[in-house]
Amino acid sequence: MGQVIDSRYEVLGTLGEGGMGATFRARDRATGGEVVVKIPSIALIGDPGTFSRYQRELEIGRRLEHPRLQNLVTSGQLPGGAPYMVLEYHEGRSFRDVLAKGAPLPLDEAVGLAAQLAETLEHVHQQGVVHRDLKPENLLLTPAGDLVVLDFGIASLQGARRLTFHRLTSSVGTPDYMAPEQVSGERGDARTDVYAVGAILYEMLTGRPPFQGDNALAVMGQRLTSDPRPPRELRPEISPQLDTVVRRALRRERADRYPSMAALREDLLHLDSVVPDEPGPATALPYRPRGDLPPPRTIALIFAVVFGTLGAIGVIAELAHRAQGGR
Repeated sequence: MGQVIDSRYEVLGTLGEGGMGATFRARDRATGGEVVVKIPSIALIGDPGTFSRYQRELEIGRRLEHPRLQNLVTSGQLPGGAPYMVLEYHEGRSFRDVLAKGAPLPLDEAVGLAAQLAETLEHVHQQGVVHRDLKPENLLLTPAGDLVVLDFGIASLQGARRLTFHRLTSSVGTPDYMAPEQVSGERGDARTDVYAVGAILYEMLTGRPPFQGDNALAVMGQRLTSDPRPPRELRPEISPQLDTVVRRALRRERADRYPSMAALREDLLHLDSVVPDEPGPATALPYRPRGDLPPPRTIALIFAVVFGTLGAIGVIAELAHRAQGGR
């Protein structure tokens, strides 16, 4: 370590590194404070799709400002021409680690964190941005108990041109938290993020994601053909009202979910006012046991998504390999 980026940001350590780029924890020599520096992969920066996605993430960063977001500080170019962006640094633990060690969480804590997350995302949606990849890995729990939202790398921007990366389709996201419309290849909207918040709340309450399977194919297939098991069946102390809120957020059809983060947050903050509804034929299809696969047409669709993603990863790896001179 000790490398200095653009004569100002002294690298203290690596936070993450992959085919799409790297993020570094750094000290801002001008202010003395710590920041996060994000640099796209040099091997991919010449790809129009990659550069356009970076530009979109930068534009989204300029639009958003909230105490529970990793806000954009500035951006620039390295001497060789590669772009970089500087983001706020937040002290805290990955929410994935929090859940791995502490889930299921106390009911009040889970509800409070979900309401907090909904409030943050309400601001995001008001700026015409949809995150599309909400998951515990993209959340940070600070010592003060704030849940900070990270990584808008695949977020969509209202009115902006639709982007794809190589053979990667618009079905971006993480299988455990993807809404059914993302699995089907649709772009998604604010209700797509509502689904992801519902999935994260489900895991906070029960200690497991809404769907489980032996592989990503099985997990994605289940969310296209069935609704998750009601959380109250897994944890009886969950109230009928809270059970209803979680299931409404996780409806397979977007029109049946909460229409906005504000509506979800309102019910989370006023559970006593929620009228419980029991699962029935019109609202919740039978739970599909682990390992039970969806119909053939659905399998074909999911295979296309999965192998399209794997193909993109292969291209990324090959380009990175060539950029390093075949080493």
